[in-house]
Amino acid sequence: MKKNEKPKYNTPQNVAWMVKLAWGCRKSVLLLCVATAALEVLLNLTQLYIAPQVLAQVEQRAPMGRLLATIGAFTAALFFIEGLLEYTKENAMFPRVDVRTAIIGKIGEKCNLTSFPNTLDPNFIKLREKAHMACDGNSEAAERIWQTMTMLLKNVGGLIVYLTILSRMDALLLLVVMATCVGGFLVSRYTSNWRYARRDEEERYFQKKRYLRDKAESVELAKDIRIFGLQSWLNELLDQIHNLYLDFTLRCERVEVLADVTEAVLTMARNGIAYVYLIHMTLNEGLSVSEFLLYFTAVTTFTTWVMGILQEMSALHKQSLDISRIREFLDYPEPFKFEEGEAVPQADRYELKLENVSFRYPGTREDVIHGLNLTVSPGEKLAIVGLNGAGKTTLVKLLCGLLDPTEGRVLLNGKDIRDFNRRSYYDLFSAVFQEFSVLDVTVAEEIAQTTVGIDYDKIHDCVEKAGLTAMIEKLPKGLETHVGREVYLDGVLFSGGQTQRLMLARALYKDGPILLLDEPTAALDPIAENDIYQKYSEMTQGRTSLFISHRLASTRFCDRILFVADGGIREEGTHESLLALGGEYAKLFEVQSRYYQEGKEF
Repeated sequence: MKKNEKPKYNTPQNVAWMVKLAWGCRKSVLLLCVATAALEVLLNLTQLYIAPQVLAQVEQRAPMGRLLATIGAFTAALFFIEGLLEYTKENAMFPRVDVRTAIIGKIGEKCNLTSFPNTLDPNFIKLREKAHMACDGNSEAAERIWQTMTMLLKNVGGLIVYLTILSRMDALLLLVVMATCVGGFLVSRYTSNWRYARRDEEERYFQKKRYLRDKAESVELAKDIRIFGLQSWLNELLDQIHNLYLDFTLRCERVEVLADVTEAVLTMARNGIAYVYLIHMTLNEGLSVSEFLLYFTAVTTFTTWVMGILQEMSALHKQSLDISRIREFLDYPEPFKFEEGEAVPQADRYELKLENVSFRYPGTREDVIHGLNLTVSPGEKLAIVGLNGAGKTTLVKLLCGLLDPTEGRVLLNGKDIRDFNRRSYYDLFSAVFQEFSVLDVTVAEEIAQTTVGIDYDKIHDCVEKAGLTAMIEKLPKGLETHVGREVYLDGVLFSGGQTQRLMLARALYKDGPILLLDEPTAALDPIAENDIYQKYSEMTQGRTSLFISHRLASTRFCDRILFVADGGIREEGTHESLLALGGEYAKLFEVQSRYYQEGKEF
């Protein structure tokens, strides 16, 4: 949040939102807040009165039995109240964690279900990080706010009770006490705000240190660290960041020391004034020793309630800023229609059409795709080829609804896809993208993308079509073998080519009517690649398919080939017709084919 930028939600709104959330999932959070605050006030009152009451018994020369009974009664009360208080504090933690977990669940749901363009939006990404930070632990706003509200209730209750006790005192004394409290609070708030305003700087140091630690411990980078001798470089980077953090900490400590000295001076002045006033009352108004002790303790404790209210209000405001970030993230606008959109109509076959489509990524000056028209007929096997950066992947993202065009329309059976429930529209597509989402689960769960109701016969069929059968048969537990070693130590690490085949099996298992393959053989050797090509007709039987590749030889089995360049379709036809045309496709094919022909010069 920029300086002087007001949060979208204020403190009362955020407190109400948290109370409503707790009421919906764990009502005990609210009950325990009130109970803990009441017990804290009761414990403080008991501690306040025990010494004056015992001293009063001594002054009155009470019998030993009565004196011991008074001490015993207060001791029993202290044991009972403290025990009950510890019980409530201990049990308050679990429902608070549950509420924070519910918020984390909402954040995770937003991350997973938000419109794809949001995942590329810098503002969305920044809010996401802030939302995660606010839920990162027990001391962060999403959970800490309950302790703050408990302490605020405690201090307000204590202030009311102590004002009643001190009603005999001169109002001027109370005003002086409150003035010194406010002064101490302002100094304390300055210190707290000074560090709070620099929390982003502090977090950057932690993020960099975490990043270096994660990379240093990464399985994927273990080979590079050893082969290239990166250990010393990583240590140097860590030392640099650590030294910057130490300098930041030193600046913080200087400010905090100055604040502590100022607060100590104010405390001495406040207690000194209270001593003088109470001694004056003792000498002139016959204030007893026990009353002197009671009032002096009450005056000094009164400052605690005032300071407590001011400090907790300040803390609540800061936590409200973090809660506001969570809510702003959860309420981040969605460019796509979901539940409010129309259901995709059931049909035997689907036609996709781009109508004068242009697309430009946010923050860029030029279109990636410009004025493109394309019709993908039902059941057609379409290849999209071209050099890197030509717009092939962007074109496919537009077709499958991950992106909406800047201009023009994407149509499904003649209807603009923006009218549909976008999640329902996604059900039409099985896809293998260049970037994989591999989870540390079993091979079967990875392919089925679920843990229940897995159709193993279908999995075996998909594994066979993807050319993984022989490899899976060699695994320790076959389809029940875990993938990766981040979660399970007995997991296996697949090669790049094996992972691509696994993702292909996953796409086939989904069995969508439209199959999207974005460079699905980039990590395969020529023999394995040819095996995929041989099975391509079987894989795409009864489906519309789009095959993206920069290897032109891989497109011969497709019905139609689009050669994409400069954000548009430069050439179109079959492999043979494009070679006969002698255009850019033919020239690029000639260059690529030289790598596989002996005696050719480059």
